[in-house]
Amino acid sequence: MTDNKYLNDLSEIKDLMNRSSRFLSLSGMSGILAGVYALIGADIAYLLLKNKTVYIRMQSSGNAELVLKLMLIAITVALLAIITAYILTRKKAIKNKENMWDQTTKSMLVHFMIPLVTGGIFGLILLNHEHYGIMAPITLIFYGLALVNVSKLTLDTVKYLGISEIIVGLFSAIYVGYGLFFWAFGFGILHIVYGGIMYFKEKSTANTQSRQE
Repeated sequence: MTDNKYLNDLSEIKDLMNRSSRFLSLSGMSGILAGVYALIGADIAYLLLKNKTVYIRMQSSGNAELVLKLMLIAITVALLAIITAYILTRKKAIKNKENMWDQTTKSMLVHFMIPLVTGGIFGLILLNHEHYGIMAPITLIFYGLALVNVSKLTLDTVKYLGISEIIVGLFSAIYVGYGLFFWAFGFGILHIVYGGIMYFKEKSTANTQSRQE
């Protein structure tokens, strides 16, 4: 009986240390919804691109307008995902009685934004030179690097999502003409899969805690 008590105390201490050094309130549902937004955005982009070609070098003002529309879709998807993640993560943090804006969160944002901003600037430079064909690989690879970079400060699942995004991005760089499909798979399907894994882990943890109480 005493041994069990010591084991429980050690488990609680380990959990407290883990929570103090990691941000654990990420919501799995936000990942699922981000994936859904990405698939909807990819579907709209596909309809715009159907029977059309965006050349490596811009051939007409019509292509410039098309590229701007595609950028608007990508920005809209990103904003929806960010807003959803903030709302659901804040709700989970309040439920878990965790401080959402502590030093760990600030450090996590810095680690996440450095690769992401670098990739964004690099992407804008490529757009300025009208190299549209490798935009999908660039966004996937740098997003994956950002996830891997931040994973040590949050859930382990984030690292595997990041590695998966990098792999998809590399394949997208090989098969340039299919960038939209790789983009939909990376930002859509993978987010839904990993978001689902996180969501069911959350449910399992909640059920375990309720039984212990």
